[in-house]
Amino acid sequence: MAIRRIYTFDDAVLREKSKKVSRIDPSVLKLIDDMVETMMDAPGVGLAANQVGVPLRVIVVRGDENQVYGLVNPELVKVAGSQVGYEGCLSYPGWVGEVERADSVVVKGRNRHGKGVRIKANGFTARAFQHELDHLDGVLFIDKLTDLKTLKRVEELEEEEPEEAETAAARA
Repeated sequence: MAIRRIYTFDDAVLREKSKKVSRIDPSVLKLIDDMVETMMDAPGVGLAANQVGVPLRVIVVRGDENQVYGLVNPELVKVAGSQVGYEGCLSYPGWVGEVERADSVVVKGRNRHGKGVRIKANGFTARAFQHELDHLDGVLFIDKLTDLKTLKRVEELEEEEPEEAETAAARA
């Protein structure tokens, strides 16, 4: 396993639509392992393959109770409810903004063994899945802000809303 470079908002790979993975081979398994290590080191709660320069449909998400999901060719199959909150991004370091997301989701994809899985997630974990799935389509959280005025430096939010800043920092 290795910690990979996290590409930032000015890198073109983040705006590309990622390609489907045709087969889960050792290179994809290594990618998943490296992404988990990179996410944990950052630290973050999610990472899409294009954030480490690989335009493939692969994501990792650290959900509730620190369970780590690695999904190949993930898709959002069901959404319900609504939540609004600040989120950040490892590819947009130091900044957070308010984004509206579904409150609960069902995501399907393949796990590292090629087995089809469905994951039901709510709240914070649902937000993380949606954020990472957006990355696979070249969409950044700044594209989904409720209002451009909500984009703030983490320090600025800490001064204005300390509780919200702590939660947003965990989302970054």
